[in-house]
Amino acid sequence: MYNYAQLGQEQIEYVAVAAVEELPAGERLFVQIDQQPLIVFNIGGQYFAIGDVCSHDGNILDDAPLEGWEVVCPRHGAHFDIRTGKVMALPAVEDIPAFPVRVVDGQIEVGMPAES
Repeated sequence: MYNYAQLGQEQIEYVAVAAVEELPAGERLFVQIDQQPLIVFNIGGQYFAIGDVCSHDGNILDDAPLEGWEVVCPRHGAHFDIRTGKVMALPAVEDIPAFPVRVVDGQIEVGMPAES
């Protein structure tokens, strides 16, 4: 999988997913952009977006618990860093997608790879 947050701004197209007031601190929002299911997190006013998938078994992370910066797959315990998508604990060995997030005019926007 890929950390899309590392792409340059010219390689990203941002999509509004919610108003800031719709995602209070400590909460998450489930959205889908172009067939890509995502989880958007608000951690103390910082926003992060990852693919809603566990790379170990291909299932959604759904309401997986958060431990610090890591989301924990409820089925087998794989850990993923919500800032980068990096796998942090077995049984997963492959990272999950991470996407850049910004706030513009009170709207939370997630950056998706631009169409070539």
